[in-house]
Amino acid sequence: MEDTEKRGTQKTECIDWGRLVCGQTPITANNETRKDILVMNAHDGLPQPSPDCDRCSVILGECLYYHYGCDDKDDRGWGCGYRTIQTMASWLCLNQPLTVIRRHPPSLSEIQHTLVEIGDKPDSFLGSREWIGTFEASLVLDQLYDVPCRILHVRYGKKLDQAVEDLHDHFLTRGSPVMMGGDRDNSSKGILGVCTGKWGSYFLVMDPHYFGCPLDKKSLQSQGWVSWKAVGSLDQCSFYNLCLPLTDKK
Repeated sequence: MEDTEKRGTQKTECIDWGRLVCGQTPITANNETRKDILVMNAHDGLPQPSPDCDRCSVILGECLYYHYGCDDKDDRGWGCGYRTIQTMASWLCLNQPLTVIRRHPPSLSEIQHTLVEIGDKPDSFLGSREWIGTFEASLVLDQLYDVPCRILHVRYGKKLDQAVEDLHDHFLTRGSPVMMGGDRDNSSKGILGVCTGKWGSYFLVMDPHYFGCPLDKKSLQSQGWVSWKAVGSLDQCSFYNLCLPLTDKK
């Protein structure tokens, strides 16, 4: 379903659905104080995937790592798409100009309410454990942040190399995280960068499926929750959709 740095440079933020990050009241959407930790820029310090890589493009700015259960809500098995949206929203909150919307990243229930409000989902969607993907992500970001998105469709995983140039251009000119998901490979994942070399390309993947106590950057990287993945290692028979937020060009 579109369902683990170096310690001296580690940044963390208290979980509050982004309100504290945006200079708002440090409480959750349910007015409950959180003491858990979200890691900022969990990819910092990760070495390039191969010494032959001569072109590497990554997000510009900062984002938070949202994952299963990070707000004490057990969404294992269905919430990975929501968590990737939250990571994308954290980037918008932290990096957009002051002249545009800078609301906190939405909670799981706020994402569901948004999709019902705009008519994409029926009322029965509220409180459900229904999966969401890149299309729903584009609707939520457009509605809450006034940021349109481009959906890039790749028919087969073996054709993912066709998306590499689009991703290089996106990270260089827009700088925001990308959401990726498919059918056979229906696990939602954030894409924070792309590297290309003589022997192929790699995606910098932020995997929201971690569930457990907070981890620091070193642990997230060593356990593979934030890592470079060879494009050829992805499911070659799955189609993939990528949601690219069309933020202002840098």
